[in-house]
Amino acid sequence: MLICGIDEAGRGPLAGPVVAAAVVFEKGFIIEEVNDSKVLNESERDRLFFRIINNCLDYRISITDNIEIDNTNILKATMKSMHSAIAHLSLKPAKYFIDGNYFKLPDNYEKDLDYETVIDGDAKVFEISCASILAKVTRDNIMRGYHIRFPEYNFHKHKGYATKEHYAMIRLHGLCEIHRKSFLKNIISELNSSG
Repeated sequence: MLICGIDEAGRGPLAGPVVAAAVVFEKGFIIEEVNDSKVLNESERDRLFFRIINNCLDYRISITDNIEIDNTNILKATMKSMHSAIAHLSLKPAKYFIDGNYFKLPDNYEKDLDYETVIDGDAKVFEISCASILAKVTRDNIMRGYHIRFPEYNFHKHKGYATKEHYAMIRLHGLCEIHRKSFLKNIISELNSSG
């Protein structure tokens, strides 16, 4: 029996994409060190990333950029990434476990999926934990790449999240092309009013 775990990284940040991962294992397979990506440190996540992709039966990672997030909203952009990751799997799992309390298939989706949403699934379901690591490591690497293009924001440190430092850099330098304008309406008003 094939089980697929699905999770995302990057719903909350002020900049960058949202990334979803889908990963497939045979039921009962375990990698002992795998845990919720949020409780692992960076080097642990990086090491486990390669163990997961080398031991899983299939995986896909999908990225939806800040422009799409602004044009629709973060929920629709997250669903788009999850749908894409699922659709591009080469295997057909018997069961899909999805982190969170909400998931909706597109109206025109042809496949009949047996799926279950799991609140805090990245801490409870092995396959979701693996997906959370793939999504988190991928997104962190993307944000490190953006740091090279936009070093003034220190994206390599906060990865686009709403830290005091990030807000300070936005106030100092304005927005760059990867910022989510729909997340920063108050700051945009503040910058416009200050001249």
